Amino acid sequence: MSFAQNKTIFEQANALYNDGNYTEALNKYTSILEQNEHSAELYFNIANAHYKLNNVAPSIYYYEKALLLKPNDKEILNNIAYARNMTIDAIEIVPEVGFSRLIKNATNTMVFDNWAKVSVVLVIFFVLLFLMYYFSQSTSKKRLAFITSVSSLILAFIALAFAFNSYGLEQKNQPAIVFAQESQIKSEPNLRSTESFKLHEGTKVQVIDTVSNWKKIKLADGKTGWVSNDDIKMLKDF
Repeated sequence: MSFAQNKTIFEQANALYNDGNYTEALNKYTSILEQNEHSAELYFNIANAHYKLNNVAPSIYYYEKALLLKPNDKEILNNIAYARNMTIDAIEIVPEVGFSRLIKNATNTMVFDNWAKVSVVLVIFFVLLFLMYYFSQSTSKKRLAFITSVSSLILAFIALAFAFNSYGLEQKNQPAIVFAQESQIKSEPNLRSTESFKLHEGTKVQVIDTVSNWKKIKLADGKTGWVSNDDIKMLKDF
């Protein structure tokens, strides 16, 4: 399906949505998604249609996917707040404190690619300044070039460390949404193990391990447990 066709279908879906035909609009939006067309706008509109149909888990799921592509979009953030009000589970977020919080906040000021680019630029500065130091005849210029070149090298290593940390955080960040109306979270990855707690549709979790058809999840309040693969849907699956 061509880009022009997808654009036409998208506009038709928008018209259906505006007329209150949410199911028909959703079918149109989904047909675009099935052609491997991904955008924050498409996910946002799919989420809106699900929200209007009171589909709790799908609405939150697609709002979250839209946020992955546009993390600071005010309209998405506003709508997902309404959708989260439909969920049952009230999970208190435990904030990070201390040095680890400072490092994480500093790392998150840029994405991995940008930190890597900064480190490369700083290494180039180091090389140029070192050459200036090596070939300069003036003592004062040599001193200035030496100090600034060393500073550039140190900053390059710091930027590289942040790049690796950013990459590590991104790899560890494996969010998922509970799709089962009610899911039993087990203490071990098997049906015979005891139930640790229950979760309900629309709750966001972090996947931290996988064993066969089970995933170990962690909640924002620090609780962990094992959930069946069938009960959740990974957000980063595009």
